[in-house]
Amino acid sequence: MEKALWYLLAGTRGGANRARIIRVLDDRPRNANQLAEELGVDYNTVRHHLDTLLDHDVVERGGDDYGALYFLTDQFEHHRETFEEITEEMN
Repeated sequence: MEKALWYLLAGTRGGANRARIIRVLDDRPRNANQLAEELGVDYNTVRHHLDTLLDHDVVERGGDDYGALYFLTDQFEHHRETFEEITEEMN
């Protein structure tokens, strides 16, 4: 997970938006539309980042329908220190 976080956040162009999505989801679960509105990012962009975060077990989806909520995974929670370290270096 540590390598995946470094890649997802620091190694790609979309890392800053992914970090913002993680921060917002840390506050409370949201659906893709709510994330897009809150972050001021296009819905399709948010969906792309959520799909990437899903593929790497950073977030999980609660439900399969439109409006499904996204949550941070337990696996991510075990590596929160790494996330904090990476985002500190990004600033």
